[in-house]
Amino acid sequence: MTGHGEIAQELFYKGYNCAQAVFCAFCDMTGLDIDTAAKLSSSFGGGLGRLREVCGTVSAASMVLGMLKGYQVPGDIAAKNAHYELVREFAKRFREKYGSIVCRELLTGAGVNAEAGGLSEARTAEFYKKRPCPELVRGAAEILDSMLSEDAGS
Repeated sequence: MTGHGEIAQELFYKGYNCAQAVFCAFCDMTGLDIDTAAKLSSSFGGGLGRLREVCGTVSAASMVLGMLKGYQVPGDIAAKNAHYELVREFAKRFREKYGSIVCRELLTGAGVNAEAGGLSEARTAEFYKKRPCPELVRGAAEILDSMLSEDAGS
């Protein structure tokens, strides 16, 4: 079986943005079809519409956690706290592995111009060579897989 990290990376190479690649990789678990998942997560690429804020992979992982482990009763404080703890744990693991959860910091650290805004670039070999995004997409999905398997074992 192909892991979600590999699926996410393949989706990114097909042209999905970072958030879409991670969120769509988990369609088998969320029950969403890929078109719906891609639309739901489309705004989060580039650190939220290329604002270069929270990395789209982190936003997408949070969306997966919401779909699989989220709460739905507004007054259920215990469920809310437990869910937010999962999100913080994901962010902690991602930060430990990559140094930040902020898109601009991740890109700047790799020597990429991380100015907010602008237009999308063509996905060329040069684009992929200079960006950490393919690794971040794969890594975010792998961290999420690890957390979900740990949770299933408890």
